[in-house]
Amino acid sequence: MTDEEPEASTLLDQQLCFALYAAQRAVTAAYRPLLDELGLTYPQYLVLLVLWERGETPVKELAATLRLDYGTVSPLLKRLEAAGLVRRERSARDERSVLVASTGRAEELRERAGRVPGRLLAATGLDGTEAARLREELWRLTERIS
Repeated sequence: MTDEEPEASTLLDQQLCFALYAAQRAVTAAYRPLLDELGLTYPQYLVLLVLWERGETPVKELAATLRLDYGTVSPLLKRLEAAGLVRRERSARDERSVLVASTGRAEELRERAGRVPGRLLAATGLDGTEAARLREELWRLTERIS
């Protein structure tokens, strides 16, 4: 082992992956009661965030944005469609492409959903600057690993 290589640890609490996993589970659990009020799961909430931001979006682009595979996105969209929150249709320009858009019912949830980020931030105890710094570090880590 060289001086430049950090010494490997097999202690659970020293694992970066475990710290990220534990944080992700804690954050998702903090979202649960907020999203229950909207009748949404966390993945459904993420889909709606993308659609509210971008409008009608190809399923392929939605999956890429959420970093999910098509096999995960497809049943998620079916459940959202059954709930009346999204509609899917083939693109008129490209029959192979399926477009997804939020419905009026989803738009009615948008204002209430707009309160979720602030409530979650309050639950973390982080201020806006700390949250922004953490988010930037996590995106930087994601880019480095990808």
